[in-house]
Amino acid sequence: MAIALAVAVPDQMTKALVAAYIPLHSGFEVIPGYLDVVHVRNPGAAFGMMADSHSWFRILFFPLVSVAAIAVILWITITTAVIPLDLLVGYGLFLGGIVGNLVDRARFFAVIDFIDVHIGALHWPAFNVADSALCVGTALFFYHFLLRKPSPPSRRTMS
Repeated sequence: MAIALAVAVPDQMTKALVAAYIPLHSGFEVIPGYLDVVHVRNPGAAFGMMADSHSWFRILFFPLVSVAAIAVILWITITTAVIPLDLLVGYGLFLGGIVGNLVDRARFFAVIDFIDVHIGALHWPAFNVADSALCVGTALFFYHFLLRKPSPPSRRTMS
C-alpha cells in the first residue's frame, strides 16, 4: 500500500501542476531535442490505443477494467500468505499506477500525460508518473515469472 501511495500521490501532484500551469496542447523544452514537458490528454489506453473508440465505450470500459484490476491485486495481496518482494513491489507499482490514471478518468474522462521523450522528430508517446510505474511493475512481473531462477522448494515436516 505504501508503494501505491508513493506512486499515486506524486502522479496526481505532477498532473495538477501540469494542468494548472501548462495550457492544453502546449509545453516547453527541458532538454532540447530530447525531453519536453507537455500537456496532453489521452482518452485511450497506453500509447493512445482505443482513443478513437466511441466515448461511451471508453467511459465505461477503462474504469471497469481498472476497478477489476485493483480488486484482483488487493485479493492476491490479502489472500496470499507469502509474496516474494519483487512481486509485492510490482503489485504496489501497478496499484499506484492504476489508481493514478483512474482518478484522471473519473475527473476528465482522459488521462493527463506530460512527459514527452524524443530524439529529434522521433517521439515516444507522452506519458506520466503512473504510466512509468505500470511499466516498471510490468518489468518486475516479467523478471519474476520469466527470468528469475526459482528458489528450491522448502521442506515441510509433518507433525
